[in-house]
Amino acid sequence: MADTMRAVIYPRYGSPKVLQLRDMEMPSVENNQLLVRVRAAAANPVDYRRLTGTPILLIRRREGRPGWRGPKNERLGADYAGVVETVGRDVTGFRPGDEVFGVALGAFAEYVVAREEGSVTRKPAGVSFEHAAAVPVAAVTALQGLRDHGLLQPGQRVLINGASGGVGTYAVQIAKALGAEVTGVCSTRNLEMVRSIGADHVIDYTRGDFTLIGQRYDLLLDNVGTRSWAQYRRILQPEARLVMAGGPHTNVLVGPLLGPRPYQWRLRLAARSDTRTIARFHASIIKADMEFLAGLMETGKLRSVIERTYRLDETADALRHLGRGHVAGKLIILP
Repeated sequence: MADTMRAVIYPRYGSPKVLQLRDMEMPSVENNQLLVRVRAAAANPVDYRRLTGTPILLIRRREGRPGWRGPKNERLGADYAGVVETVGRDVTGFRPGDEVFGVALGAFAEYVVAREEGSVTRKPAGVSFEHAAAVPVAAVTALQGLRDHGLLQPGQRVLINGASGGVGTYAVQIAKALGAEVTGVCSTRNLEMVRSIGADHVIDYTRGDFTLIGQRYDLLLDNVGTRSWAQYRRILQPEARLVMAGGPHTNVLVGPLLGPRPYQWRLRLAARSDTRTIARFHASIIKADMEFLAGLMETGKLRSVIERTYRLDETADALRHLGRGHVAGKLIILP
């Protein structure tokens, strides 16, 4: 095994042009850790936000005191799939040669280190590295939004706003797997794709306002978050739940949560006396949820939609494309 590896770093906050591909020392492995050779990684909106350091109070505060002026950890990327290279002496559940996927800081690299008790999970044999790498952050977000915060029950009618994006494509499939009747909202160019992954109905938002269609839903998972409470209320059953999995990040200081006209707070204030419920959450990457998703992939109930793949030295192009928005599914980076 080589003593060095290639990895993407961002020495300062900024646009994708600040990214650098460097040769770095191979990371060491502690007793409870695995060294994984990355075969594919996936780009997520959170990677772009970490790169730019915005929203400032949400991203840089997490970095701690050294993170206000520049990133405390210069490595970028989270989602990956690959092959276990070596294991620490206390690792019992994995061995070299195992194919795995999960979340690890610094996934835009040739190797990552994962903790055995963390999110690392065996990759189903029939699933490619690219399709497995796309899953963790986006699919866990969809799963927890629908099941844990939306309290989805079989037979309910679910509307997915932003059904063609990373979280949305998984949400459509997971809602179907959980027994829901699913309607997806997307643009014209993605209608057939959203149908192909299982949506019972699709709505083209470029041709009309989906809040004026005259239908009502038991659960709305919103990955876009630009509507008023009055608009949401028109399409929600009296005891329905609105789950906000995404929202506008136009405020560079605090994003969608606070600010002079706080979007989330305005929604909650407007709905304070309503029987409908609003939930906003941040997903937690839990091993049990990763294993559940692996099971869905293994049985063919969950697949990744991949718009494009990039080489590791094209990571800046991938994040530039991601930052423009409107990616259909996921973007994959291949070391």
